Amino acid sequence: MERFTYAAPRTVKDAVLELSSSENVKVLAGGTTLVDLMKNGVERPQRLIDVTGIRELNEFAIDGDELRFGALVRMSAVADHPEIKRRHPILSEALWRGASQQLRNMATLGGNVLQRTRCAYFRDPQYPCNKRQPGTGCAAIDGINRGHALLGTSEFCIATYPGDWATALAAVDASFDTMSPRGARTISIHDLHVEPGRSPNVEHTLGADELIVRTRIPTQRAYRASTYQKIRDRASYAFALASAAVALDIQGDLVRDARIAIGGVATRPWRARDAEQSLIGRRLDERAARHAGELAYVNAHTTPQNAFRVPLGIAAVERALMIARERA
Repeated sequence: MERFTYAAPRTVKDAVLELSSSENVKVLAGGTTLVDLMKNGVERPQRLIDVTGIRELNEFAIDGDELRFGALVRMSAVADHPEIKRRHPILSEALWRGASQQLRNMATLGGNVLQRTRCAYFRDPQYPCNKRQPGTGCAAIDGINRGHALLGTSEFCIATYPGDWATALAAVDASFDTMSPRGARTISIHDLHVEPGRSPNVEHTLGADELIVRTRIPTQRAYRASTYQKIRDRASYAFALASAAVALDIQGDLVRDARIAIGGVATRPWRARDAEQSLIGRRLDERAARHAGELAYVNAHTTPQNAFRVPLGIAAVERALMIARERA
C-alpha cells in the first residue's frame, strides 16, 4: 500500500470540497472494497476522504411514499429491519445474501452500489486489464472466465458487476441523490452504471468530485410480493453465478406489473424488460415463468467455460417468480 494523505470532513459540503481538491482522491466509508484494492495495488489514491463522521449520511426513513437510506447506512441495518423484511423482502434478502455478517456490519449502502468487479485479472496487476489500465488488453477473454459476464460485454471487457444490492435496486427503480461543486442532482439506478464498450475503466456516471448522499426507493404494494434469489457455488460468502430480483403485482390470477432484474451475469445491474412484458396481463404459472427466464437470457454471449450459467440464470428467474407469486 502506498502513502496517502487523509481528511475527515464533518459535512457533505466539506466532503465535496475535499473531493474536488485533488485529481487522485477516493472516498473511504466501510472500506470493505477500497482497502483490499489498495493492498493489491489496484487503487493508489494520493488522498483519502473519510466520510464516516458526516451525520447527514446516516439518514434512515421508511415512512411515507418512499424509503430513504443515507449513503453511510450499513447493510445490516436494512437487512435486519423488521419492516423491511415484512414489506420489502426483495431488499432484505438481497442484503442478507450479499455478504457475511461481518461485512454487512461494515459495508455501507452508498459504497456497496459502487463496488468494483471481482475479476481476478483486474485485481492482479501482473495481468493486462483494460478496466485497470486502458489499452493493455483483457486477459479474461481468452483466460479463465467461468465467472465472467454474459450480458453487456464488449471486445474490451467481460468483467461482471458483482453486487446483489444494486440488482434489487434496479428491479424497484431506485435513485440516488448526489452532491458536487455543481450542486445537487438525482440519478436513476438505470443511469448510474455503464457497460464497458471501448472504455471499461469508466464504470459509472458519477463525477470524480461527486458524492452519493442517499438512496431513494419508491414504495409500492407490489414490492411485498417480491424476492431475491441467488445461485452460487456454496451457500454463503460467495458471489452469484446467477441471481434474480423479482417484484409482482397480481390482481386475481393476472399479472398487472412485473419487475425482473438479474445479477451476477452482466457488466452492470441488468433489468430484464422483455421478460417483464411477457408476463403482463397473463396468468403466472411455471411455463410462463420459464419463458420469462428464457427471454431474460436471449442475448447472452457465452464462452465454453461460462455457458452453464444460462440455464442457471433461467432457473433463478423462474424460481423467483414462483416465490413472488406465492407471496402475492
